[in-house]
Amino acid sequence: MSDGSVPDGDSDPGPDLAARRGVDDAVVYQPAEDSGLLAEAAVEAARGRVLEVGTGSGWVAARIAAERDLDVVGTDLNPHAAREARKRGVEAVVADLCAPFRADGFDTVCFNPPYLPTDPDNEWGDWMEHALSGGESGRELIEPFLDDVGRVLAPGGVVLLLVSSLTGYEEVLGLIDDAGFDHEVAVEESFPFETLSVLRLDRRE
Repeated sequence: MSDGSVPDGDSDPGPDLAARRGVDDAVVYQPAEDSGLLAEAAVEAARGRVLEVGTGSGWVAARIAAERDLDVVGTDLNPHAAREARKRGVEAVVADLCAPFRADGFDTVCFNPPYLPTDPDNEWGDWMEHALSGGESGRELIEPFLDDVGRVLAPGGVVLLLVSSLTGYEEVLGLIDDAGFDHEVAVEESFPFETLSVLRLDRRE
């Protein structure tokens, strides 16, 4: 819907939305609409040394490296994803968000977080849950990411964060503000069941 609201009957997308994305039987998240939007924004804005958190198949990271000729590192908690990303030529490590990296290490950080709100009673218990589920609020991974990303961001660096209307857009903006970033919409697109936005975050002066 163009206003970013969730259509009637879609307030708990759960596995049905995952199935509509065609990833219900996979172990590594494959490129979808959200991946394309993040890649579009990153190819335009990325500079310097780049980190893609939650790289999945490595498709976005590989596009940034190829189209901008930049040094890109990917992380994913899923070892199958890190392995697939390496097959695309992406330097990928198994890691939790930004945890293993030193301070001021990256000029650009990109993240397409798991964002589907998921009832704890309906969790899937597999690698696709890690790739898609954002906990009850949809923001379970966004909050710790925003708490730590400023540490690994070099002075003057930029963060590109994909946000879905399913996660509570205004709530995410509040978290961004609390983390000390200004934001602007880099690219946005509406679909029948959600609106996706890639936000460019710059450290507040």
